[in-house]
Amino acid sequence: MTSEVTIRSIQAADTYPLRHAVLWPQESIDYVKLNQDEQGHHYGAFCNGKLVSVISLFIDGNVARFRKFATRPDCQGQGIGSQLLRRVLEEAREKGAQRIWCDARAVNENFYRAFGLEPEGNRFYRGTIPYVRMAKSL
Repeated sequence: MTSEVTIRSIQAADTYPLRHAVLWPQESIDYVKLNQDEQGHHYGAFCNGKLVSVISLFIDGNVARFRKFATRPDCQGQGIGSQLLRRVLEEAREKGAQRIWCDARAVNENFYRAFGLEPEGNRFYRGTIPYVRMAKSL
């Protein structure tokens, strides 16, 4: 990829358009807002100044969870989301987390395995979409 990727902290509200467009376009924008957003750490990956990938990190004691990880479809498969996830794993570790987890769409399980996350428990569904909880020690 030729364009420069910049990762930085953003506001929760900055994540909403991408969360909505990528994850739940058939729902209202309110569907992608989380009650905990104000307590979260939100990160964006920018390409040529445009926000193309977002992720939100929540830390509770020594356990971290990332949620609402979304990359613009035309920017997927270029390593941008991978850079963003690596940054969030580092941030979680720096903030004292010893473990991190997410509820991953089952279709993305191999992507998360590449970062050392492993499935825990059974598959479950949100609407018609299968998910699996994935976690790792930091």
